[in-house]
Amino acid sequence: MTARARGFTLVELMIAMAITATIGAMTIGSFAQIDRASQAARAQGERYAAARLALTRMAREVSMTFLSDNFDQGRFHNERPTLLVGREDRILFSTMAHVRLYQDAKESDQSIVEYTVEADPDAAGEEAIFRREKVHFDDEPDRGGRKDLVASHVRGLTFSYWDPQRGEWAREWSTKAVEHSSTLPSRVRFDLEMQLADGRTERFVTEARIAIRTPLGYGK
Repeated sequence: MTARARGFTLVELMIAMAITATIGAMTIGSFAQIDRASQAARAQGERYAAARLALTRMAREVSMTFLSDNFDQGRFHNERPTLLVGREDRILFSTMAHVRLYQDAKESDQSIVEYTVEADPDAAGEEAIFRREKVHFDDEPDRGGRKDLVASHVRGLTFSYWDPQRGEWAREWSTKAVEHSSTLPSRVRFDLEMQLADGRTERFVTEARIAIRTPLGYGK
């Protein structure tokens, strides 16, 4: 006599379903943790990349700053339109690093650039680095031009200027002042503090060496 085929009882089915649901929940939880870790790593990498890009750009443009005695003295009232005016929290300078974005643009390689740290309009309580560029020289270098956000989540940005005469870092430098009217600092240091995605504040430091420190005098 053969044994009668026996199926699963309701209790056994409920236990199997509970085990399957538990395994599924654990699997979903593992994937969620991996996704959160991946997002955190990407956000962290983006902050590092933003800091490096901002410093690289600033260093490149400052390294190509210049002064020139070749200008229309009548138009500019004998005051040189090329300059470097720097404080601890901002820097305004003439540079040969301008990049023309449009074909046949009526622009040269020269421009006026200013870097500042100001409130981020897109994030309350946050600060950001802003870059203002003016592609045509006039007698108001501190006004006009186009202003763009360079890096956000900034906790601080400090500029320092190396004075080779004194052999020390200066907190300010101005070619509009008598002391430095005809010379540029040999180096400019950028000390950037940025908040990372994990809440830590990281410090990034780099320097730019200025190639041409004395005024250019074409035609002399």
